Amino acid sequence: MTTVDPSKPYDPDNIFAKILRGEVPCNKVYEDDHAFAFHDINPQAPVHILVIPKGEYVSWDDFSAKASDAEMAGFVKAVGHVAREQGLPVRGYRLLANIGRNGGQEVPHLHVHLFGGGPLGPMLAG
Repeated sequence: MTTVDPSKPYDPDNIFAKILRGEVPCNKVYEDDHAFAFHDINPQAPVHILVIPKGEYVSWDDFSAKASDAEMAGFVKAVGHVAREQGLPVRGYRLLANIGRNGGQEVPHLHVHLFGGGPLGPMLAG
């Protein structure tokens, strides 16, 4: 597994940037001015959707430091919209954003995982 070095600048050739540009296909579930959501190609739960901002942000830390208020509000609202659209709040779900090497981030573009559709087990495997 390759992990992200948060000290490096945004890589416009990362897989999620290519998905945003339409160069790589995905199973899209939502799109608006600030966010794009699609099914994970290697799902870890019955529902596993990735929500990404349309801006060039490496991680949550990068996003929270550099994004405009409109981008932040739009992205957070998009995550909630996708969760509701998928019916996840009814039985519960998990949000996960990995940041940097120790956090296990593999793609250098901010992304939030939405997991749901069944019991998810413990948050961290010990």
